[in-house]
Amino acid sequence: MDIISFLQQPIPFLVWTSIVKTLFVLFGAILPLVSLSVFAERKVSAFIQDRLGPNRVGAPATLIGFKKDYSLWGLGQMVADPIKLLLKENFIPNSVNKFYYYIAPKLTMIPPLLVLAVVPFGSSFLVGPDGKPVPMVIANIDIGVLYVFAVSSLGVYGIVLAGWASNSKYPFLGGIRSSSQMISYELALGLSVVPIFLICGTLNLSQIVDWQIVNGWLICPIPFVGGVHLEAWRFALIPLMMISFIVFLVSMFAETNRTPFDLPEAEQELVGGYHTEYSSMGFALFFLGEYAAMIAGSGVIVTLFFGGWSLPFIPDGSSHWLPFGLANHVWHWLPGAFWGFVNINVFFFKVSLLIFFFIWVRWTVPRFRYDQLMKLGWIYFFEIALANIFLTALVLVYLKK
Repeated sequence: MDIISFLQQPIPFLVWTSIVKTLFVLFGAILPLVSLSVFAERKVSAFIQDRLGPNRVGAPATLIGFKKDYSLWGLGQMVADPIKLLLKENFIPNSVNKFYYYIAPKLTMIPPLLVLAVVPFGSSFLVGPDGKPVPMVIANIDIGVLYVFAVSSLGVYGIVLAGWASNSKYPFLGGIRSSSQMISYELALGLSVVPIFLICGTLNLSQIVDWQIVNGWLICPIPFVGGVHLEAWRFALIPLMMISFIVFLVSMFAETNRTPFDLPEAEQELVGGYHTEYSSMGFALFFLGEYAAMIAGSGVIVTLFFGGWSLPFIPDGSSHWLPFGLANHVWHWLPGAFWGFVNINVFFFKVSLLIFFFIWVRWTVPRFRYDQLMKLGWIYFFEIALANIFLTALVLVYLKK
């Protein structure tokens, strides 16, 4: 048996395609997106505050004989930042609990990366040995949403351990704040997606995307999305899905410790919060974990509410409808891999728009007081999300034919 035939066997095929998809998500998407997000954070904040932002670091062309360097709009800052963090001295205070101090940044970074294993980032790119398209998701499991909540909730342990192991009052306060905040908003976060399960009838994220392709995005059921006529009960769910979306989005801000829910860091109050005593790569891992969590959260929001990798009006690699009655031969000459590439870009474009929204909110909305944060989570969001479940169930029972 030659190597090609061996790789086409079911188990080897599953192994090498999973490895390729994992490497693509990690090195082709997440790490570049983290760097771009940090750069975008600086540029967007500068724009909002009427500043220039990074505009100097670029291509050092003088090193190879040119007369001047080229700034390239400051894009070299994305390279300069990780180099600076790698070369900085890793100063460790003597009073820390070294074992937990070491593992805390890793525990913060790993959960967001694990969440991305079940998020479908495209339709299909290859055809498997059984003749079926290979879904563009690393682990296509039937309990994908439960997996997301189970894994993402582990991130709080790294923050709590960092605050406790630093043996300093400011990190300790930051760790306590984070644990209380994340526990409070996990309830609302989980309850806000129950209506989606009631509507779609599945916990598989890929199947939720497929359902939206046929029946319209949950947040915006346009009649011609998917090329089918939508029934009246779908439009009755629009306000209920808007409630789920708002609760989920705001709770995601709290789960990722982003402004206006950044009380675990709160530079004006706690210096830097739970990562005050960290430097060099320890701080870099916290930084990577924060932006990876923001990217993973954006990916989950896109998947649940905005149709994942699907795009209205334009056919893709998994659906056969055509916009506005165009003839089939217009599209059939395009290979499936082309649409797979388009779907992947559509997904990350939607994620990028949400990341921009995260950044925009950070530089325009003031931080909550702690009593306001707890009141919003326990008195408002918890009850609203719970009531939304019953209202959605009533609509499905009495209006769905």
